[in-house]
Amino acid sequence: MVPSLIGLRAASLPVAAPVRESLPAPAGTLRDNRSMSLTDLLLLGRSGLAGRLPTSLDELHGPEQGVIVLPRHLAWPGMREFDLSDDRLRRSLYGIVLTQGRRNDMARFVNARLLRADWPLLRISLDPKVRRSCERRLRLRG
Repeated sequence: MVPSLIGLRAASLPVAAPVRESLPAPAGTLRDNRSMSLTDLLLLGRSGLAGRLPTSLDELHGPEQGVIVLPRHLAWPGMREFDLSDDRLRRSLYGIVLTQGRRNDMARFVNARLLRADWPLLRISLDPKVRRSCERRLRLRG
């Protein structure tokens, strides 16, 4: 038999702990930015891509041949296998990794020599912010 809640006083019910305002928001959640300075807000937007890009082409040690299978966090809904001998597929792979990958993804999947060779055509398909960041940070020229 289930006891009835009728007749219980509010004082006898468990009370949720109060929410502390000073706790940082978990990663990936929206934060209240009203108390942030304009400089902090601008730096938040800039740190994303710059923090993901390697500091130089020397950090890119991806293969020069073979087939790369991207992990799900980079290409989960679509094509995940890229044959590096196919120029168009390779440029597509590099575009995905440069725009969505983490620093370790870039080091693992992008080859510096091939990126330099593909850059004149690849740069056209990239977002201007990504293109400028890559050209500045990796010293790539179109």
